[in-house]
Amino acid sequence: MGAIQETTREKVNRLEDALRSVPQVDCPIRHHFAPGIYAREITIPKGTVLTGAVHKQESLVVLSAGRLRLVTDDGTVEISAPYTLTCKAGAKNAALALEDSVWTNFFATEETDQDKLVELLTESKASDLLGGDTNQQLAANKAAEITEA
Repeated sequence: MGAIQETTREKVNRLEDALRSVPQVDCPIRHHFAPGIYAREITIPKGTVLTGAVHKQESLVVLSAGRLRLVTDDGTVEISAPYTLTCKAGAKNAALALEDSVWTNFFATEETDQDKLVELLTESKASDLLGGDTNQQLAANKAAEITEA
């Protein structure tokens, strides 16, 4: 009998577990809205290893700046801006930023509440994202909400 091969999702989940033990990197996120469209833009510093949330729907992705080594179900590929791809629903991906990079996911939705968007579009809850309450992204989002109020 052959060994059961580990799926990409299982490998990325193991990587994500390992990343929980290292300091979190601040990857600023900007949210953009137009009728029927939500764009989530993340700036990724060079040298950052990150994992993505599992999305419930297919989305378009644009790498508008930088260069990434991307691990997907289709294998590992190096991509350089400008680059456009489709992110499959149910995929769990990981990346290494080879240069400072800007990655934007585009989703079809009318929702604008950030916590609701996480639950609507991903298999996560806002509080479940990598690092939980110690996640610098979540802390920055909460600080921005306080300053905007």
